[in-house]
Amino acid sequence: MKAKVHPIYYNDAQVVCACGNTFTTGSTKQTITVEACYKCHPFYTGEHKFLNRKGRVDSFQKKMAFAVKYKSSNAGKKQKDNKGEKNVKSLRELLGE
Repeated sequence: MKAKVHPIYYNDAQVVCACGNTFTTGSTKQTITVEACYKCHPFYTGEHKFLNRKGRVDSFQKKMAFAVKYKSSNAGKKQKDNKGEKNVKSLRELLGE
């Protein structure tokens, strides 16, 4: 087997959560930063809250609000009477023969 191919394993790696909680575990990194841990994650605490990562929840809620507004404003408009049929040209028509 080749020597020195495995990473260094730290038995006392420090995990730091965004809520301020810290604990020790084993890892190949000395310090690990996480956004949610067992003290602040909704699954473990029983509280319902959004974990807003990089504004993704806000952007999703904006998209949903825009979709509802768009649907209500376009509800009265009529669709074209093509009944799903497309005007497809043949190769002969495209080449101009």
